[in-house]
Amino acid sequence: MTALHQPELVSQELIDLTRSLGRPERNLVILAEGNTSQRLTDGRVMVKASGSNMASATAEDFVAVEIAPLIELLENPESTQADLTAALDAGVVDDRRCRASIEALVHVAVQAVAPAAFVGHTHPTAVVGILASVHAEAAYQHWVYSDEAVVVGRPLFVPYASPGLELGRVVHQALERRWDEDGELPQLILLGNHGIVAIAPTAAGVDSVSAMAVKGAEVRAIAVAMGGVVPLPASAMAKFFARHDISERRDNLTQGKFSTAEAEDSLSSKSRSDHE
Repeated sequence: MTALHQPELVSQELIDLTRSLGRPERNLVILAEGNTSQRLTDGRVMVKASGSNMASATAEDFVAVEIAPLIELLENPESTQADLTAALDAGVVDDRRCRASIEALVHVAVQAVAPAAFVGHTHPTAVVGILASVHAEAAYQHWVYSDEAVVVGRPLFVPYASPGLELGRVVHQALERRWDEDGELPQLILLGNHGIVAIAPTAAGVDSVSAMAVKGAEVRAIAVAMGGVVPLPASAMAKFFARHDISERRDNLTQGKFSTAEAEDSLSSKSRSDHE
């Protein structure tokens, strides 16, 4: 089977990240929206199950999927949505159909280009509002403040595609183009009329990128309300990124070292609140 229900392999890190992103006050997801994943040591991906709630996620709410068969399915033009649904099916568990999220192919698309430890997909209201606007792609062509540039990097915009096989293919193609250009994965993918995908070497990294994406959207919305966005000048940003301290910080981000004690404490405190 391509998908297996193996709750014993679900890490506490993945559970804590899922619950953190699902906290209602963060307004990143509602109901059964959103999904998270972690790459396992055996090369598979542990991804949230379809229909489960992120805020109350437990180890039972995840499915381990094999990457290679799903990549083959993604790249095969003859594959259908029914083929994907069958491949994500882990059978019946406790009288309930257990199936990996229909958006699991987005997570697999990331892994197909380069290994990534953690991936988080959410639908933040503030960001989706911009991504559903006529200015969706243009809104993120320039940075609006320096910390956004450091934490999020250069986002990848992907036009709307129907969730499932179509979305997986479009994201995969966009990621391959970015890899050919930069030789690295983006830290943030912006899905038109849909949501965001945060990619990082740590759970705290995904949490931080997701939070910064929301702040960036809120800053843009306020700036537009005040008359318009004034982007950071390209020349100023070139000098900014040439600085040793910023270069070091960016390197730390790439290596997952931006999950500082403070960030880890923040994620842990959110988790503790969930357990109380």
